[in-house]
Amino acid sequence: MGKYLFRGSYSPEGTRGVIKEGGTGRRKAIKALAESAGGKLESFYFAFGEESYFVVVDLPSNEAAASVAMAVGAVGAANVSTVVLLTPEEVDAAAKLVVKYRAPGQ
Repeated sequence: MGKYLFRGSYSPEGTRGVIKEGGTGRRKAIKALAESAGGKLESFYFAFGEESYFVVVDLPSNEAAASVAMAVGAVGAANVSTVVLLTPEEVDAAAKLVVKYRAPGQ
């Protein structure tokens, strides 16, 4: 399973929905969404500022993550940005891979 961070903000309509059902109602809905994609909700937080929510979910694949993001975005009550999260061990493995790269102009 991979770990994904979904972050975004609510539209005015979405904010009215959060006010109506409460924060725990939103967490319950996101938990059900994650489970329907074969995953598990790890954390759900509301925030002040440009982004209104941060959600971390374990999902079985990038396709499942894309499906979750598309489902949220299609409704129009919130925008969503998806970040693939890596463990320190995955970064260690990536650092050991040999790749070839040429910087611009060199």
